[in-house]
Parts: sequence; C-alpha cells; structure tokens
Amino acid sequence: MRPHGSPDKAGIIRTEADIAAGLSALVRIDPRLEAVAATAGPLPLRRDPGGLPGLARIIVAQQVSRASAAAIFARLEAEFDIADPQAFLSADDAVYRRAGLSRPKQRTVRAVAKAVDRGDLDLARVEVAPVDTALAELVGVSGVGPWTAECYLLFCAGHPDVFPSGDLALRVALAHAFHHDARPSARQAASLALAWAPHRSVAARLFWAYYAAITRREAAPAA
Repeated sequence: MRPHGSPDKAGIIRTEADIAAGLSALVRIDPRLEAVAATAGPLPLRRDPGGLPGLARIIVAQQVSRASAAAIFARLEAEFDIADPQAFLSADDAVYRRAGLSRPKQRTVRAVAKAVDRGDLDLARVEVAPVDTALAELVGVSGVGPWTAECYLLFCAGHPDVFPSGDLALRVALAHAFHHDARPSARQAASLALAWAPHRSVAARLFWAYYAAITRREAAPAA
C-alpha cells in the first residue's frame, strides 16, 4: 500500500487531532467526502494497545459484533495472561470453549502465540515497519489474513495509510455513499481508496462511521 495522489504527509495516528487533520486532507483530496463526513458525524480515534493482546483482540473480533468480541476477550483475560504467548499455547481446548472462541480462531491465536514465542513474529518491529513489509510478516502466520493484518496496523500501530478493502461494512458504505447498485468487490474497494492515500486509515474510520449512521448498527469492522 503505497501513497498515491496526495502530496500531504501523514504521520502515525495517535490522537483525535490526527484524525481531524486526516479528515481535512481527505476532503481536499476528494470533495465528495464532505457529505460523507456530514452523515458520519464525529470519527472515533479507536487506538488499541498492540503486541500479542492487540492482535488476539482483532482475531477475536472477526465476524462478530463489538459487544460479543468484548465479552469473549474479557473471558480470555480471566482465564490466563494474554500477554504471555506460552499461556495461549498451554491453554487447552476447554479454556477456549469457555471463552467462546471458535476452533478456527483458536488455531489462529495459537499460531500467532507460537510465532511470537519463537521470535518468528516480532510485533514491535511490525508496528514500525513499512506497511507492505508489515503486512507480509503478519500474513505469514497461519490463519492471519489481510483483514486481520490491516486492522492490526490501523488500530494498534496507528499506520495512516491502510484501508481494509475486504471489510463488508466498508464496502456497503462505499456503495451507499457513491450510489452504486451493488457493493464493490474487495479489489474495487481498494481501487476506490487509492485516491485517498496517504490518509486511507482515516478514510476507513470515516466509512465505518458512515456505515453506523446509515444502518444504525455498530461501526465495528467485520470481515
């Protein structure tokens, strides 16, 4: 994901002021987004702690509501130290079942914990690496797909130019905002988002908020 189109520089997103600056830049790049922003309302910062707990939280959140994800993650935290990769590896299936984690997600969090424990996945390094490099390292772990990797960089690392184009809510929002008869494919959504570089992470927040406004549903990302 390399910047295209905009001469504006974008730094790591740390504060609400960074979101506001990114949104102003987006409206300059694409004036259509002013109407989208008016409907979306205030954009949340949504920065989460990184490391193993942060990546595990995103895995848990796949394809469930934000409330369900929070409940599952809270049960995991009650079972063991989520910052310790060995704790993930030593927990048996019953522990994960009590927490409400599906078998595919169990396999993924264990694969991530194993990679972190072995040093094959260095999340501190990932968070400061160029986006393409970071994505490649993350998706190199079994079970970690592009959506999970992109959301980790967006929410935990604060990368400014990530747009999870496979996200269903984002694609629904794009179709509605631009009056498309059908929601775009992931490839088409990625192509649309190219124009918003290097502020695609704020664009993603904008369209999640827009989705919440038009559907009255949670603005949680969903693969």
